[in-house]
Amino acid sequence: MPSVSSRFFKVAIRVVVKVFMNDYYHEKYLRFVYSNVLPRLSPGVRCEEVSVSGIPGAWLIPDDADEGRAILFLHGGAYVIGSIKSHRDLASQVAAAARCRALIIDYRLAPENKFPAAVEDAATAYKWLLSRGYEPEKIMLAGDSAGGGLSVAALIYLRDSGHPMPAGAMLLSPWTDLGVTGESVTTRASVEPMLVAGALRKDAARYLGGADRKDPLASPIYADLTGLPPLYIQVGTSEILLDDARRLAERAKGDGVEVDLDVWAGMFHVWQFFSPLVPESRRAIEELGEFFRRTLDAPGSSMNG
Repeated sequence: MPSVSSRFFKVAIRVVVKVFMNDYYHEKYLRFVYSNVLPRLSPGVRCEEVSVSGIPGAWLIPDDADEGRAILFLHGGAYVIGSIKSHRDLASQVAAAARCRALIIDYRLAPENKFPAAVEDAATAYKWLLSRGYEPEKIMLAGDSAGGGLSVAALIYLRDSGHPMPAGAMLLSPWTDLGVTGESVTTRASVEPMLVAGALRKDAARYLGGADRKDPLASPIYADLTGLPPLYIQVGTSEILLDDARRLAERAKGDGVEVDLDVWAGMFHVWQFFSPLVPESRRAIEELGEFFRRTLDAPGSSMNG
């Protein structure tokens, strides 16, 4: 059974989203709220701003970080909101659990920047890490919600452009279908505290700018995922995007990709955001750290030798 604190936050999220974050507000207001009300930074992690080939970025560096390893963290926000500031606590907690540094970037947002701007920026950040001497098998992508789908899109983009694959990707409640067509969109609507299908479709249209919603770099569930590195997917049963995770995992397995689909009973969209206040959030972060270390430490686990 979900913890008392997780049930409390589920109700609180519903109220906050309805009052402060609903779809009637302009994206500039939503960006301000998301980036100035929520930001924190985990204890024992320092933040260093950096320019990533012209893209604003920040290193989140735990005190015990292995300097030879890195996580490229791509924030969520439906491609319209979200920033380094809004997600630096979540990214820093993942970095601390993995005991390595994490790079988070302010990739270009819609509607000012249309698809595939975010994919291009994510790929640029990965190539920037390679240029700084990080070996591909020592890098892992990670992202929540839209950042989860973007992580997979970046892998596809990098594969198709001939770049070496990273060690893997960690996907938190990934949004992988910009058409918002999964069965769970209907069956989980009554228990989803954060997302509304209509608002997601509106944000998808603003990002796509007329592009096909089934383009593999927009909706990875329609992609050929052959050759991608291992994927670890966390998703809750109280999410309208539950089937986005399930369908991605099914597609990846069918294409020969190693996939670990971790479904959490009663959890809501990106519940990891509320660590350490919610025990399930804290445990999910710990699982992400374990996956990272297990994948990078396993002999012969890298696709790059």
